[in-house]
Amino acid sequence: MLDKARYIVVEGPIGAGKTSLARRLSLHLSTELVLEEPERNPFLGRFYAERERWALATQLEFLFQRTESLARAGTLLDAGLRVVSDFILDKDPLFASLNLGEDETRLYKRIFEQLRPAPLKPDLVIYLQAQPETLIERVHRRGSDAERKITEAYLATVSERYARFFHTYDAAPLFVINAEVLNPVDEDDDFEMIVQRLMAMRSYREYFSYA
Repeated sequence: MLDKARYIVVEGPIGAGKTSLARRLSLHLSTELVLEEPERNPFLGRFYAERERWALATQLEFLFQRTESLARAGTLLDAGLRVVSDFILDKDPLFASLNLGEDETRLYKRIFEQLRPAPLKPDLVIYLQAQPETLIERVHRRGSDAERKITEAYLATVSERYARFFHTYDAAPLFVINAEVLNPVDEDDDFEMIVQRLMAMRSYREYFSYA
């Protein structure tokens, strides 16, 4: 599967390691890299400090960023290049439904439908799973000032929403990694093992863990 996939997406909740794994996988495969850039969102720090007030502004800024990045990914794919990314646009409404009030959600949905580009279907989605206590420890360890304000309760809700979303996800082949016991970002053996499993992947959905 991995050797034939032209558009590969690594996904997972905050702290799961999706961006770091996307970077490492892109380097390994010599692909183009299209990443989210949360550091460019001027509302993010304020959102984590005061969620209700800044949720809509934060959500819309991410929506604009993601649609622009998808347009870039589409241009690269049209040019015959391979792309690794760390997000799918379909997960954007997941955060909207979690963070926005009823009226704001209706407004967001109208804007989302106007901005939503033509579907760009991944050839492979890699989903990283981890428990909230693991996610919060990783978020605090990596030292982002904005993300230090994230609570474990919020991460637990995000993680649960991701699990529900990918439980029924069938838009592309899905490879689920237990990031509790596997660390493909920092451990070379884990990374090589996952690459081998991805190369041998034949099913539409597979789950990989030591246990």
